[in-house]
Amino acid sequence: MKMKTLGAVVAVAAALVSSSAILAAPEKLTDPKKLTAKAPDTFKAKFDTTKGVIVIEVRREWSPNGADRFYNLVKNGYYDGVKFFRVSPGFVVQWGIHGDPSIATKWLQSKIPDDPVKESNGRGMVTFATSGPNSRSVQLFINLSDNSRLDASGFSPFGKVVEGMDVVDKLDGSYGEGLRMLQGKIAEEGNAFLEKSYPNLDGIKKATIE
Repeated sequence: MKMKTLGAVVAVAAALVSSSAILAAPEKLTDPKKLTAKAPDTFKAKFDTTKGVIVIEVRREWSPNGADRFYNLVKNGYYDGVKFFRVSPGFVVQWGIHGDPSIATKWLQSKIPDDPVKESNGRGMVTFATSGPNSRSVQLFINLSDNSRLDASGFSPFGKVVEGMDVVDKLDGSYGEGLRMLQGKIAEEGNAFLEKSYPNLDGIKKATIE
């Protein structure tokens, strides 16, 4: 009986530590101005997703501002738990709105300057979404096909999927383009909204710099 009680206490303590870590993780994400480290010239980011592992190789020379922002977001856990809310077969997979609205709203308002387009938006290339000049923040997309037509609109790739394009191709696309029009609601209500209304969405378990 005492052993069971001790075991229960240990389990509860472990759960509390785990919960504390989860709650503490976003603390460093509350002020985008503090996360401005310069990225290495080249690096890899590993995304452990609900469908498998995706590895993105980044080359800073392709898009310096984009590479720096991506590096800081991944290194500080921003993409952990984030959902792939837009999967458009033959076009793009898009993600980047944080599951916690208090974090999402801050970062969506934190813009970075444009970079010249040096690489084309071919299949597997990774690019920040933009809605106009100097509007990039946290949303990304992976090109699922040759989308070189996007080059002229200022979409500047900063990296490429070097492992796991088969995983990218398997991400759930059953909701089509509908969620693209609900980005404001996703930002306002976070993962609670997505998990309730769109439970089949795939997501990121953990993203790390390799």
